Amino acid sequence: MAENITDLTNRIAVVIGATSGLGREIAFGLSRSGAKVVPTGRRENLVKEVCKEILKFGGETLETTVDVADRNSIIALCKKICEHFGGVDILVNAAGITQRKPTNEVTEEDWNKILDANLTGMLRTCQAFYEPLKKSGRGKIINIASLSSFVAFHEVTAYGVSKAGVLALTKSLGCEWAKDGINVNAIVPGVFRTDLNANLLDNSERGKELLMRTPMKRFGRAKELVGTAIFLASDAASFITGQSITVDGGFLASGVNS
Repeated sequence: MAENITDLTNRIAVVIGATSGLGREIAFGLSRSGAKVVPTGRRENLVKEVCKEILKFGGETLETTVDVADRNSIIALCKKICEHFGGVDILVNAAGITQRKPTNEVTEEDWNKILDANLTGMLRTCQAFYEPLKKSGRGKIINIASLSSFVAFHEVTAYGVSKAGVLALTKSLGCEWAKDGINVNAIVPGVFRTDLNANLLDNSERGKELLMRTPMKRFGRAKELVGTAIFLASDAASFITGQSITVDGGFLASGVNS
């Protein structure tokens, strides 16, 4: 019988920011690969919806909320999961916010809010789950970065800085925690159509430019990110750490497309 090194049966996975978009699809994908998945976020009604879907296709889950801006909330989440499942093997950091605004008009409040949600909040979750991931012996952290980790997008400076920081955090933790048996990597999604951005992508000059700069001439489908997440969460990625994998239809590799 062939060995499936991407099998996640009985692994305990926590997906922060799993109530919509890419985080939601990753939660479903990890569950379908055998993991017991805790999909979480701030909004209780949306957490309930995702958990209900996981249960519908036979997965095992735990319904609980978290606020990445509140360290005590994250610590309480970790404690609750460890008490219920006995530990944590996989942490996915998919929570994030953005704002489009001319940089000269960005207030310190704007700046701090975005960096706190996208970068400092990620640090909080990594710190809070460090001990159970170390105890696992096969701990995996997957951080969601962005194309703006590498290139500038017009009038989203704070977001871009926060996502560049995600890559730096991923590299630093990947190296520092390697001795503890924790692999830390990042996924860099290209332009994926979600319920939140569909109107922008389909009905704006920005959307047209993003499509023009993508060699595959289409936007990503959320499910197309799932395979990379499963790979990084599994034993197949046991010797990969501090890295980022870009899933973007060729966007970052392209120069002139016509």
